[in-house]
Amino acid sequence: MLAATTLLLTAGCSSDDGGEGPAGGGATPGGTTSKSASSPTRQAAEETPPAKGSVKVLRTVATGLDTPWGLAPLPDGDLLVSSRDKATITRVDAETGKKTELGEVPGVSPAGEGGLMGLALSPDYASDHMVYAYFTSASDNRIVRMLYEEKKPSGEQLGAPDTVFKGIPKGFVHNGGRIAFGPDKMLYAGTGESGNTGLSQDKKSLGGKILRLTPEGEPAPGNPFPGSPVYSYGHRNVQGLAWDTKQRLFASEFGQDTWDELNAIKPGDNYGWPEAEGKSDDSSFHNPIAQWATDDASPSGIAYAEGSIWMAGLKGQRLWRIPLKGTEASADPQSFLKGEYGRLRTVVSAGGDKLWLVTSNTDGRGNPKDGDDRILELQVS
Repeated sequence: MLAATTLLLTAGCSSDDGGEGPAGGGATPGGTTSKSASSPTRQAAEETPPAKGSVKVLRTVATGLDTPWGLAPLPDGDLLVSSRDKATITRVDAETGKKTELGEVPGVSPAGEGGLMGLALSPDYASDHMVYAYFTSASDNRIVRMLYEEKKPSGEQLGAPDTVFKGIPKGFVHNGGRIAFGPDKMLYAGTGESGNTGLSQDKKSLGGKILRLTPEGEPAPGNPFPGSPVYSYGHRNVQGLAWDTKQRLFASEFGQDTWDELNAIKPGDNYGWPEAEGKSDDSSFHNPIAQWATDDASPSGIAYAEGSIWMAGLKGQRLWRIPLKGTEASADPQSFLKGEYGRLRTVVSAGGDKLWLVTSNTDGRGNPKDGDDRILELQVS
């Protein structure tokens, strides 16, 4: 496999939020499209992307967001964004940038890297209007779903949360947090090992895993370990999930001191942590398809567009492009926007060659500028 990287810099611990001290990201939830999305007419190009790509910032969609984390495009193209620390969900008009607060999610207990994180729309959102959220409670990390009632007054549009899944280990760090519905309409969740490295190799633990669930929170049919929600294990902290046009799953992962990773996920495979960080000579571990020095990435959200995975870097403060050939990287990764917008948390497909990108400078580890945090619209190739 291609282990593409820049030169190794002096690396610090790449915790959940980027080492200065976990869609989403991922496939567009609920099959939604952007108001500005182009028609998908370039599947052949997506399967064989050129070695070099490009990124153009089309516009700033919204500013003044407080600790934004999860992003879920609605069917009409507007955006739902979660605030990690305020525990609120806000609707952003994708054309005007107007922000409307839906309400506060009860039961969220923000601390450290925990709080209200990933968002996803039900695969049947058109009929059930359910919004899923991953958050840190006083006792664990959990997934809930809430009815979004648009006709109610601002601030009162979220129904009471129904707990779909609970018991994911919580910690001051490494809480995972990304959720996304896959092409199979199952719910996938990236979890962290909460600072307890032994959980990652324990297949009975929910920490340091990718989980695959039914929309009701049961272990999904066809999972590799019968009766278990565990889909893959040996992860440190997964905050990026995305599928390509062939329905293959990819995930980003925070390293500790040496290597951050992009992985092609195979059901039941062991991704090595804590015995391996980055590529390993141990054939029992599934190696990453690309790896980075932790100062260069600290990856959170990922998305698929134009034949490549696009990966948001927190500590690295840049957007990475990893062109794909099947489940391998077909060329060295490229970086874009280095330092221009600070820490980058979430990237989501906006349809065709467009992406939504969310910054993360108000999370206690960044240096907020006027207007932070913000949502950007990108055009990529």
